[in-house]
Amino acid sequence: MEAETRAKIEETVREILENSDMRETTEYQIRKQASEKMGLDLSQSEYKPFVRYVVNKFLEEQQQKNNKEEEQEEEEEDAKNDNLEYDDEGNPIICKLSDKRRVTIQDFRGRTLVSIREYYRKDGKELPSAKGIALTEEQWAALKKNVPAIEKAVKTMQSRTM
Repeated sequence: MEAETRAKIEETVREILENSDMRETTEYQIRKQASEKMGLDLSQSEYKPFVRYVVNKFLEEQQQKNNKEEEQEEEEEDAKNDNLEYDDEGNPIICKLSDKRRVTIQDFRGRTLVSIREYYRKDGKELPSAKGIALTEEQWAALKKNVPAIEKAVKTMQSRTM
């Protein structure tokens, strides 16, 4: 295969890949679209392995890019966590929902908990009250997973009252 043909195939396949949903697109679909665009049957044995190579190379590059982005996000999160405020018991305060309510992460009997509760003042210290909830990691994951459904239900409820 000529270098010019290889370059044209790679350019066409990459263009299609960049505009495709990689969760649903198959190599066959990419090859078919590129064939139609180029007027060249890329399912022939001399082209098919090269198209597969271009697709795999593209996917590897995307994976490396995603890994790099994830590393950057983790570094940013770590930097953000370095600036956390801590409550009087030494638990990191993730956010304050109001003057008296906050979200903290705490360790209780060896289990990490996401604690959402009200606080009160006693002897100059802010202490957690019994009013609130402490979620295990599994419970927190379930709640997080269902946030879109909760948001949708809130919007539906709001539209009923308007």
